[in-house]
Amino acid sequence: MENLALTRIDDRLIHGQVVTAWMKYTSARKVIVIDDQVVKDEFMMSVLEMAAPKNISIEILSGAQAAERLKEKLAVPTIILVKGPAILNYLMDNGVDIPEVDLAGMGAKPGRSVLLKNISVNKDEKDEFQKIIDRGVELFIQVMPNDKRVSVADHLHKIN
Repeated sequence: MENLALTRIDDRLIHGQVVTAWMKYTSARKVIVIDDQVVKDEFMMSVLEMAAPKNISIEILSGAQAAERLKEKLAVPTIILVKGPAILNYLMDNGVDIPEVDLAGMGAKPGRSVLLKNISVNKDEKDEFQKIIDRGVELFIQVMPNDKRVSVADHLHKIN
């Protein structure tokens, strides 16, 4: 997809690493947050909009809205942010081309096991990651731009 600068899974969505490091590294001028709960929460939408620099445009969409929107050409370098892998499979099932995905942050919570460092997943999320890999999408862990990419496929066996 033209002008897709980064697709990132991070349950924190817009935060310091994205704003300072990744926007500069990718030259992104727009962020699209895709989350069915956030799009219904005016408070969270305003928090995310305030977290972004003034020169960065923010679009917050549901999965269905994003599936339609992302079939159009992106006008400027854009970062897509999601909280988990299921929405990415939904988008790809609906014709959205996502060539690679950066898994950067999924925190520990009940039912999740540590995949690597600060990334924890449950069985359903593991299955969603496997679907992404099976599509031929490069799925990697790279928290910061200067970090070496680590293949998620090399670590999925840790999750039961």
